[in-house]
Amino acid sequence: MGEELDQILILSSRPDFAERLKKFRADMMRAARFAGYGSKENDQVVSILRDVAEHGDRAVAKYTEKFDRVKLTPAQFRVPADDLRKAHEQIDGRLLEALRQATENVRQYQREIFIGDFKHPGIKYTPIRRVGICVPGASAPLPSTVIMTAVPAQVAGVKEIAVVSPPRVNGSIHPVILAVCHELGIEEVYRIGGAQAVAALAAGTETIAAVDKIVGPGNKWVQSAKKNVAGDYVAIDSIAGPSEVLIIANEDAKAAWVAADMLSQAEHAADSSAIVMTDSEPLARKIVQELKRQIRGLSRANEAAESLKKFSAVVVVNTMTEAIQFANDFAPEHLEVQCGSKSREIAEQIHNAGAIFIGPHTPVAVGDYWAGPSHTLPTGTRAKFSSALTSNDFIKSISIIEYDKGRLAASAEDIIRLAQAEGLDAHANSVRIRQEG
Repeated sequence: MGEELDQILILSSRPDFAERLKKFRADMMRAARFAGYGSKENDQVVSILRDVAEHGDRAVAKYTEKFDRVKLTPAQFRVPADDLRKAHEQIDGRLLEALRQATENVRQYQREIFIGDFKHPGIKYTPIRRVGICVPGASAPLPSTVIMTAVPAQVAGVKEIAVVSPPRVNGSIHPVILAVCHELGIEEVYRIGGAQAVAALAAGTETIAAVDKIVGPGNKWVQSAKKNVAGDYVAIDSIAGPSEVLIIANEDAKAAWVAADMLSQAEHAADSSAIVMTDSEPLARKIVQELKRQIRGLSRANEAAESLKKFSAVVVVNTMTEAIQFANDFAPEHLEVQCGSKSREIAEQIHNAGAIFIGPHTPVAVGDYWAGPSHTLPTGTRAKFSSALTSNDFIKSISIIEYDKGRLAASAEDIIRLAQAEGLDAHANSVRIRQEG
């Protein structure tokens, strides 16, 4: 494993630097565009979506047995209310206190940035009626995702929230996920995951009502399914997965801390990525040594190792300007800046990122669990045009237009003239007829 990790070093001092960096970037883009249009994987996802849309619960049950190796009847999809309550009763008291404080932090932040209460006679904001939330749970249960997605929706005034999460081998969802759902007052929870869960939320089945928007992180199959249903059946938040971090670090950074932050992303899954951009070769070499040391103590060392070997790199550039340029082009989900006193100055030059973590004492975990902004973020360079999930993603605006007789009369000739210029006589007449009597 040690020699394999040495291979993730990409040094500007080497003659093959440009070629290796270009290849790494291309490999990352291929991974980020998994199941692109016309690909075999996309055809598989579309087939699942079509099957569920046509055959409903029967297709969901079929794919749950095939992919999750759990046999369920449609009557077993929904988690009983008693199971939610029991999970809440049995949760560790201190963990529950931490979850409640995290919930309050998120709720306060989402209220502060909410624009839905803005008053103007020309616009009206209304909450989305029904939302579906994808909560990962197969490789690692993520109860924090329930908080980071459901609380913004609740702040926005969403009345109906349905949670889907893949069943474990024993057919249940992790009890902490269930406990958090109960704590937030979410009663509609389904033990289904993958593309089939997205399909059920989008098209609806005999037992699962269709939603108006699907949000949440997930593996490449879930995100591909979201991409395929977006705009036809439902809205989505963004393509939020697999997870990634890019760390900009200079000689002031602590190698052990940088390595720990790389591993915190790499342990998500084998297709996660962790990248460091630094202008210090000594720091880069220390980071690799720390990765070798720290990975041995991880419970998910195998997943982390695969992620590091396939989709991660420690890149030494000549200048910090090059690191900033790479970061803005890569537009990572998480971007950390560990550059001592220069951290904020460098962070201000970042224009494309899902979330920016400034300074050595702000690891991604602070945002994942505690700070307030949602950890549901765009991945795969999509932070160039997508944003973190917020309470404002759960409202829509309606334009309000109201003219009286006098105001229409004052504008009538100009409106008629514009309609005639477009050759739309009926448009012009709809105004003219009101002026004639």
